[in-house]
Amino acid sequence: MYLTSDAQVRNILIVDDSAFEQRMLADLLSEMPYRVAVAFNGEQGYQLALARRPDLILLDVRMPDMDGYACCRLLKANPATQDIPIIFVSGTDSPEDRITGLSIGGVDFVCKPFTPGELAARIHVHLNLVRRGSAPAPAAGAAADPDAVTVRAAQRLIADNLGTLPGLAEIARSVGTYREKLSHLFRTRTGMTVFAFIREERLGRAMQLLRETDMDIQDIAQLVGFSTAANFTTAFRERTGTTPSAWRQNMPERSPN
Repeated sequence: MYLTSDAQVRNILIVDDSAFEQRMLADLLSEMPYRVAVAFNGEQGYQLALARRPDLILLDVRMPDMDGYACCRLLKANPATQDIPIIFVSGTDSPEDRITGLSIGGVDFVCKPFTPGELAARIHVHLNLVRRGSAPAPAAGAAADPDAVTVRAAQRLIADNLGTLPGLAEIARSVGTYREKLSHLFRTRTGMTVFAFIREERLGRAMQLLRETDMDIQDIAQLVGFSTAANFTTAFRERTGTTPSAWRQNMPERSPN
């Protein structure tokens, strides 16, 4: 049996749309010093995490309405829940799914069917890592405004995927909302449209690459998501009044490493 190092009763939130999987996980955890709560989809899981502030979340990926990835993005965009460790427990084992889960903030990714002892060990490890290394949990009033959390989650998704961004509807779905609402939230919260924000992020990242690397203009354009180098140059000139090449040439000499 695996116990946390201080044998304190810890709170675990299970988010899974399958009642069978919930019972199986709850039965496993009932043999350890854990108090368990359950949710049936990402939206319910997110709200329950805000209300109860669990010590760790076991999060399924494929769920109706709001999937596990969208739930995780919201949790990590909210200062009240951003430090809660999330272990994805999923029936999918593709490398792409694992990479997505870990890159958006999951601390681990366990595939179903799993060995109970292995999952228990992983829970044990991550709870003890949090116990030793993290700051105290935020106070109950620290939760951010829900609309601000949605916008922040979308901004992070955009910034992390500039070169391969999906359409607006998919961006919205990936943070648990729909395109019309996300468009409205961006205009009211940032003063710009989603597309204007994407354009600014791409140009900002391009400026960083022009300043810090010797990459070709065409490679930079592709990396930050412009369809062609010509489109990139046009957007860059509109933003700065000069071309990317001229802007780079007029930059101060970079200091040697």
